[in-house]
Formats: sequence, C-alpha cells, structure tokens
Amino acid sequence: MSVLYRRILLKLSGEALAGDRGYGFDPGTLDLIAQGIVEASRMGVQIGIVVGGGNIFRGQDSAVASDRVSADQIGMLATLINALALRDVLERSGAACSVLCSFAVPTVAEAFNAAKARQYLDQGQVVIFGGGTGCPYFTTDTAAALRALEIRAEALVKATKVNGIYDKDPVLHPDAVFYPEIDYDQVLRMQLKVMDLTATSLCRDNGLVVRIINIKTPGNLTGMLAGEKIGSVVTARRDRV
Repeated sequence: MSVLYRRILLKLSGEALAGDRGYGFDPGTLDLIAQGIVEASRMGVQIGIVVGGGNIFRGQDSAVASDRVSADQIGMLATLINALALRDVLERSGAACSVLCSFAVPTVAEAFNAAKARQYLDQGQVVIFGGGTGCPYFTTDTAAALRALEIRAEALVKATKVNGIYDKDPVLHPDAVFYPEIDYDQVLRMQLKVMDLTATSLCRDNGLVVRIINIKTPGNLTGMLAGEKIGSVVTARRDRV
C-alpha cells in the first residue's frame, strides 16, 4: 500500500488518554487510539510514540511540588506510566510493542537508545518513548521533536483534540481561522501554539514535517497517512505542499 510516510513519530498528550474524564484513563478512548495505531502499523508505517503525562500530573500543580525540578521529575514518571498503559492496550490489539525510557528503570522498561529504537521499528514493532527527555525544563513536545530526529522519522504527527492549526482555540472561538498548510516562519511570527518554541525550532532547523490531526476522529491517522487532506501540515517554506 502506498503511504505518505514510512516512519513517523506520533505525539500523544496525556490528556488524550483520559478522554472526557479529565484524569486517569478512559478505556474507550485508549482502545480508539490503539486501533488507529495498529491499523497504521498494518499499512507498513513504522511508528514511534511519545506520550505526555498531563492526565496524571501537571507541572503547574504547586500544591504537590513547588520546585520545578521535582515537578518535572514527577511528570516524567507520569509519562512512563502512560507508556506502559498504552503498550498493554496496543499488545491486546495485536501490535508488537516496546517501551524505551530516558532514565534507568531496568525492571520496568529498556533504556533509550536511538539505534535500538530504529532496530525495533525496522522489525515492525511500535516503540513508545517514556520519560520525556529525561531532563527537567523540557516539555514532551521537545521530547517528541528530539526522538523524531533520533529515529529519523519522516514526520512528527501531533495528535490533538481539534482538527488542526487555528489562529485561536476553536473550542472557545467559533470564528477561529483554520490553516491547512503553514510554514514554520509563519507559526513563529504569529505565535501559534502548535508546539513550544524549542520543539518548533528543532523541527524547523532540521526540516522535519509536522502534521496536526484530531486523534478523536476514527480513521484520521490512517487517512492522513494514505494521503487524504486531513488536519494541518507545517513545513519549511521551501517544502510547502
């Protein structure tokens, strides 16, 4: 089957795993996300995944951890919990799957190694990266950009709860303008909240395409990979599609 990309990095927010609950895990949402990933894998697409931890802990929760380093460490542990949960759902759905973590937890997950990750991807495994970058002060958006470059992904696919990139939150503003195609200079100039500045700069400077899709809509991931006009695409100006 002809696909747009042979290897992608899928960025999932922790909140996406919670569905409408707002906290923890929603089984139906997990199954829906896993189904899309398994179907994409069966198309021959190699898939790495970075997942956030916002359904368990957010760094702004100063009542739990007022120190930024401690808060980020708790958040990184939350991403590992999500990675393990997603692995189990994917395996039940029929996918071979491995979890690689940015810090040492040998009884829980393998240590991250870019060459090992690429080897697993070549073998047809879905590879989930837990622990963010392993360092405080970096978001999981930055972790996703970094891992995408390390595994030599052809695109970073950011899964969200909206249909792509808008000039403002379409949930709160019905008049929000949708951008099906945009380049990094425009994203930065207009201060669009696609990803944080560090992640955006990493992708721009290394020519990595970013796709934004609504993960809650069944078939969006596979449809985009098959070449359908789904969501938004961010590229360097010279690579606009």
